[in-house]
Amino acid sequence: MGEQPVTTGDARAGDLEVRTADDGSVIIHLRGSVGPECAVELRQLVVRTVRHVRPLRLILDLTEVVAVDPINVGTLAAACVVGDDHQVVVFLLNPGPEIARRLVLAGVPAQRLRHQD
Repeated sequence: MGEQPVTTGDARAGDLEVRTADDGSVIIHLRGSVGPECAVELRQLVVRTVRHVRPLRLILDLTEVVAVDPINVGTLAAACVVGDDHQVVVFLLNPGPEIARRLVLAGVPAQRLRHQD
């Protein structure tokens, strides 16, 4: 059956798409430059997903992200902490080398960064 779309955003929202995989994981796929214009929406989406949906896994897919501003780096780092508080495992998928470095500096455990082809 594959992944099921839940909702999609627009370029103003950092171009994001949310899907639920067959295994119940929620995947937030971000694209392009994730800047301050989407900070509130991304933060609310992450918190709502972790606290109310409570999937076993929340996967933040950064495969197509070219840049992340400091506010959203903080949001992505905080997603791991909030997930731990609510027994939701949070993974950040395919961050580029510079984004990965910034995430680790912001406190994201290296084991939360996943790389797939």
